[in-house]
Amino acid sequence: MSYLSWPEIWSAVGGYFLGSLPFGLIFGFLFGLGDIRKIGSGNIGTTNMLRTGNKTAALLTLVFDLSKAAVAALLAQVLTESPVCGLVAGTFAVLGHNFPVWLKFKGGKGVASTLGMLLATCFPVGIVSCLLWLLSAFVSRYSSLSALISLSAAPVVAFMMGFPKEYTICYAFLALLSVMRHHSNIARLIRGEESKIQLRKK
Repeated sequence: MSYLSWPEIWSAVGGYFLGSLPFGLIFGFLFGLGDIRKIGSGNIGTTNMLRTGNKTAALLTLVFDLSKAAVAALLAQVLTESPVCGLVAGTFAVLGHNFPVWLKFKGGKGVASTLGMLLATCFPVGIVSCLLWLLSAFVSRYSSLSALISLSAAPVVAFMMGFPKEYTICYAFLALLSVMRHHSNIARLIRGEESKIQLRKK
């Protein structure tokens, strides 16, 4: 595909702005936790919300961050009747989460949003990725490592299952984006300094 059609362009724009809604920041204030960016790692995602000790806020952050990319992908696909538009909207929703214009392009790492996008655009691949995340998290207790394993597996699974190349390309892009966003976590993992998943506030 050498150019983007207007439906794909509007899918990208709509996906970005839907994905840019900072639910972690919103729930932080709603639950009286303050600015989540000043807690723990400073990230606005679920893992950092868990560091507050508020499991309800963390669960809501997970559900809404996962849902916004899924909703963006499903809406685009239904409105345009094009799976490619769904992929475009979902991918840009993840970009919106990672680089929200409202927060000076300083957002989360997009793990939940990417998993939601995978579930919405290719349910079998999404299920495999979610199961890999759960298994990796259970064994290692490292959220970052679980994310890297589960998201990196998505393009491989899509290719092996024989889905069109657009799926593999989009999922490979999101996997690479996840690696880039986790560069500091990777360094800490190598040094043995990465924090493990904590269900209670220290």
